[in-house]
Amino acid sequence: MSDDAPTALDLPMVDPLPEATQKYFDICTDKLGIIPNVLQAYAFDIDKLNSFTAMYNDLMLGQSNLSKLEREMIAVVVSAVNRCFYCLTAHGAAVRELSGDPILGETLVMNYRVADLDPKTRTMLDFAVKLTEAPEIIEEDDREALRGAGFSDRDIWDIASVAAFFNMTNRVASASDMRPNKGYHAQSR
Repeated sequence: MSDDAPTALDLPMVDPLPEATQKYFDICTDKLGIIPNVLQAYAFDIDKLNSFTAMYNDLMLGQSNLSKLEREMIAVVVSAVNRCFYCLTAHGAAVRELSGDPILGETLVMNYRVADLDPKTRTMLDFAVKLTEAPEIIEEDDREALRGAGFSDRDIWDIASVAAFFNMTNRVASASDMRPNKGYHAQSR
Protein backbone atom coordinates (compact mmCIF):
# COMPACT_ATOMS: atom_id res chain seq x y z
CA MET A 1 0.00 0.00 0.00
CA SER A 2 1.46 3.36 -0.98
CA ASP A 3 1.54 6.18 1.54
CA ASP A 4 -1.09 8.16 -0.36
CA ALA A 5 -3.50 5.29 -1.07
CA PRO A 6 -6.55 5.33 1.25
CA THR A 7 -6.76 1.51 1.37
CA ALA A 8 -4.79 -1.62 0.50
CA LEU A 9 -7.25 -2.37 -2.32
CA ASP A 10 -6.57 -1.36 -5.90
CA LEU A 11 -9.76 0.66 -6.38
CA PRO A 12 -8.79 4.01 -7.87
CA MET A 13 -11.13 6.97 -7.66
CA VAL A 14 -13.28 7.71 -10.68
CA ASP A 15 -11.35 10.13 -12.85
CA PRO A 16 -12.54 12.69 -13.53
CA LEU A 17 -14.88 12.93 -10.59
CA PRO A 18 -18.43 14.01 -11.40
CA GLU A 19 -18.94 17.73 -10.88
CA ALA A 20 -21.10 17.26 -7.75
CA THR A 21 -18.53 14.92 -6.18
CA GLN A 22 -15.66 17.28 -6.95
CA LYS A 23 -17.66 20.12 -5.40
CA TYR A 24 -18.23 17.99 -2.26
CA PHE A 25 -14.52 17.17 -2.06
CA ASP A 26 -13.68 20.87 -2.49
CA ILE A 27 -16.00 21.69 0.45
CA CYS A 28 -14.20 19.06 2.54
CA THR A 29 -10.86 20.61 1.67
CA ASP A 30 -12.11 24.09 2.55
CA LYS A 31 -13.73 23.06 5.86
CA LEU A 32 -11.42 20.28 7.03
CA GLY A 33 -8.19 20.97 5.18
CA ILE A 34 -8.34 17.38 3.83
CA ILE A 35 -10.51 15.01 1.88
CA PRO A 36 -11.10 12.21 4.40
CA ASN A 37 -9.61 8.96 3.15
CA VAL A 38 -12.92 7.20 3.73
CA LEU A 39 -14.46 9.40 1.04
CA GLN A 40 -11.55 8.82 -1.30
CA ALA A 41 -11.85 5.09 -0.69
CA TYR A 42 -15.53 5.04 -1.66
CA ALA A 43 -14.93 7.23 -4.73
CA PHE A 44 -14.15 4.23 -6.94
CA ASP A 45 -17.96 3.94 -7.28
CA ILE A 46 -19.87 7.21 -7.07
CA ASP A 47 -23.16 5.49 -6.24
CA LYS A 48 -21.51 3.76 -3.25
CA LEU A 49 -19.90 7.05 -2.18
CA ASN A 50 -23.25 8.85 -2.41
CA SER A 51 -24.99 6.12 -0.40
CA PHE A 52 -22.28 6.18 2.25
CA THR A 53 -22.26 9.97 2.57
CA ALA A 54 -26.07 10.19 2.65
CA MET A 55 -26.24 7.70 5.52
CA TYR A 56 -23.30 9.28 7.36
CA ASN A 57 -24.67 12.80 6.98
CA ASP A 58 -28.13 11.73 8.14
CA LEU A 59 -26.85 9.88 11.21
CA MET A 60 -24.05 12.20 12.25
CA LEU A 61 -25.29 15.62 11.11
CA GLY A 62 -29.05 15.21 10.72
CA GLN A 63 -31.86 16.10 13.10
CA SER A 64 -31.50 14.30 16.42
CA ASN A 65 -31.74 15.03 20.11
CA LEU A 66 -28.25 13.55 20.35
CA SER A 67 -25.54 16.17 20.07
CA LYS A 68 -22.80 15.88 17.49
CA LEU A 69 -20.41 15.15 20.36
CA GLU A 70 -22.61 12.34 21.69
CA ARG A 71 -22.74 10.78 18.22
CA GLU A 72 -18.97 11.05 17.86
CA MET A 73 -18.54 9.48 21.31
CA ILE A 74 -20.63 6.51 20.18
CA ALA A 75 -18.48 6.24 17.05
CA VAL A 76 -15.34 6.13 19.18
CA VAL A 77 -16.46 3.57 21.74
CA VAL A 78 -17.84 1.25 19.05
CA SER A 79 -14.59 1.64 17.11
CA ALA A 80 -12.60 0.93 20.28
CA VAL A 81 -14.41 -2.38 20.73
CA ASN A 82 -13.72 -3.21 17.08
CA ARG A 83 -10.16 -1.84 17.20
CA CYS A 84 -10.72 0.14 14.01
CA PHE A 85 -7.59 2.22 13.48
CA TYR A 86 -9.22 4.52 10.91
CA CYS A 87 -12.31 5.38 12.94
CA LEU A 88 -10.49 5.64 16.27
CA THR A 89 -8.11 8.15 14.75
CA ALA A 90 -10.67 10.20 12.79
CA HIS A 91 -13.47 10.18 15.34
CA GLY A 92 -11.13 10.45 18.31
CA ALA A 93 -9.95 13.70 16.72
CA ALA A 94 -13.59 14.81 16.35
CA VAL A 95 -14.28 14.12 20.05
CA ARG A 96 -11.19 16.10 21.03
CA GLU A 97 -12.29 18.99 18.84
CA LEU A 98 -15.97 19.04 19.80
CA SER A 99 -15.36 18.59 23.51
CA GLY A 100 -12.31 20.82 23.71
CA ASP A 101 -10.89 18.07 25.90
CA PRO A 102 -7.99 16.04 24.50
CA ILE A 103 -8.05 13.80 27.57
CA LEU A 104 -11.67 12.81 26.91
CA GLY A 105 -10.86 11.95 23.30
CA GLU A 106 -7.92 9.78 24.33
CA THR A 107 -9.79 8.14 27.20
CA LEU A 108 -12.69 7.13 24.98
CA VAL A 109 -10.22 5.60 22.52
CA MET A 110 -8.46 3.63 25.25
CA ASN A 111 -11.21 2.75 27.74
CA TYR A 112 -14.37 4.82 28.04
CA ARG A 113 -15.14 3.22 31.42
CA VAL A 114 -12.43 5.29 33.10
CA ALA A 115 -13.61 8.56 31.53
CA ASP A 116 -15.21 11.23 33.69
CA LEU A 117 -18.73 10.92 32.23
CA ASP A 118 -22.13 11.90 33.56
CA PRO A 119 -24.49 8.95 34.21
CA LYS A 120 -26.61 9.68 31.11
CA THR A 121 -23.61 9.56 28.77
CA ARG A 122 -22.24 6.44 30.45
CA THR A 123 -25.59 4.68 30.01
CA MET A 124 -25.62 5.65 26.31
CA LEU A 125 -22.09 4.35 25.75
CA ASP A 126 -22.73 1.17 27.74
CA PHE A 127 -25.67 0.46 25.44
CA ALA A 128 -23.61 1.13 22.29
CA VAL A 129 -20.88 -1.21 23.54
CA LYS A 130 -23.34 -3.95 24.46
CA LEU A 131 -24.98 -3.61 21.05
CA THR A 132 -21.53 -4.00 19.47
CA GLU A 133 -20.30 -6.90 21.59
CA ALA A 134 -23.47 -8.94 22.02
CA PRO A 135 -26.48 -7.57 20.13
CA GLU A 136 -28.44 -10.75 20.70
CA ILE A 137 -28.71 -10.05 24.43
CA ILE A 138 -30.18 -6.55 24.17
CA GLU A 139 -33.52 -6.62 25.97
CA GLU A 140 -36.16 -4.32 27.40
CA ASP A 141 -34.07 -3.68 30.53
CA ASP A 142 -31.41 -2.09 28.32
CA ARG A 143 -33.94 0.21 26.67
CA GLU A 144 -35.45 0.99 30.07
CA ALA A 145 -32.01 1.98 31.37
CA LEU A 146 -31.74 4.48 28.51
CA ARG A 147 -35.25 5.81 29.19
CA GLY A 148 -34.40 6.09 32.88
CA ALA A 149 -31.31 8.13 31.95
CA GLY A 150 -33.50 10.57 30.02
CA PHE A 151 -33.44 9.25 26.46
CA SER A 152 -36.61 9.07 24.39
CA ASP A 153 -37.49 6.14 22.17
CA ARG A 154 -36.37 8.24 19.17
CA ASP A 155 -33.04 8.81 20.93
CA ILE A 156 -32.69 5.05 21.47
CA TRP A 157 -33.25 4.56 17.72
CA ASP A 158 -30.56 7.15 16.98
CA ILE A 159 -28.07 5.63 19.45
CA ALA A 160 -28.63 2.19 17.93
CA SER A 161 -28.37 3.53 14.37
CA VAL A 162 -25.08 5.33 14.99
CA ALA A 163 -23.63 2.27 16.75
CA ALA A 164 -24.78 -0.02 13.94
CA PHE A 165 -23.37 2.27 11.24
CA PHE A 166 -19.95 2.32 12.87
CA ASN A 167 -19.96 -1.44 13.31
CA MET A 168 -20.41 -1.66 9.53
CA THR A 169 -17.84 0.99 8.66
CA ASN A 170 -15.30 -0.45 11.11
CA ARG A 171 -15.48 -3.78 9.31
CA VAL A 172 -15.08 -2.22 5.85
CA ALA A 173 -12.17 -0.09 7.09
CA SER A 174 -10.46 -3.09 8.69
CA ALA A 175 -11.03 -5.37 5.71
CA SER A 176 -9.57 -2.82 3.30
CA ASP A 177 -6.76 -1.60 5.61
CA MET A 178 -8.17 1.92 5.37
CA ARG A 179 -5.69 4.40 6.78
CA PRO A 180 -6.61 7.69 8.44
CA ASN A 181 -5.38 10.94 6.99
CA LYS A 182 -2.17 11.88 8.76
CA GLY A 183 -3.63 15.23 9.76
CA TYR A 184 -6.07 13.61 12.18
CA HIS A 185 -3.28 12.49 14.51
CA ALA A 186 -2.33 15.99 15.61
CA GLN A 187 -5.79 17.59 15.62
CA SER A 188 -7.07 19.26 18.78
CA ARG A 189 -4.31 18.11 21.10
